[in-house]
Amino acid sequence: MPLSNKNSIADRLQALAEEGRSSTRVLSQQRAPADYDQLSQQLAVLISGEKDRVANLANCAALLRQGMPAINWVGFYLLKRNTLVLGPFQGKPACTRIEIGRGVCGLAAEIFKTVIIGNVHEFPGHIACDLNSRSEIVLPIIIDGKFIGLLDINSPEVDRFDHVDQQGLEGIIQILIAQI
Repeated sequence: MPLSNKNSIADRLQALAEEGRSSTRVLSQQRAPADYDQLSQQLAVLISGEKDRVANLANCAALLRQGMPAINWVGFYLLKRNTLVLGPFQGKPACTRIEIGRGVCGLAAEIFKTVIIGNVHEFPGHIACDLNSRSEIVLPIIIDGKFIGLLDINSPEVDRFDHVDQQGLEGIIQILIAQI
């Protein structure tokens, strides 16, 4: 049954939880890819009508952490006074501030483009917040031509992220932009 904007947040969260319980995945030698269409639909419903930036970023981080296989950290860094400052996230404690141009996040902020690193231990200047992280994808968030922050996702697997993840996550960011 489709969810309407008139449903309460509690109703929407309950529907998302029930949907998650009813979907099963067959485990194989390879991990199942993230279902970005489903995640996009869930995010749109979850943040519908909510304009608070922190609340929407927090719910997005939680949804991605739950819905993406083989990740160990997902969160946002927001631009404040030319520094990336930790925002809502899911995972181990993280670096609070990152300078533009420093590490994978700083690079993405500097060039305003998605950065995918297959093995962060081979990336010069990598900032290791979680030593279990092996690969990373960082996507800038740009609203009306202005960089406001970024989405950062880490995995304990080497080469976890690819162009499919990039496209799916760029779609997630477009849904967020409409509500932040």
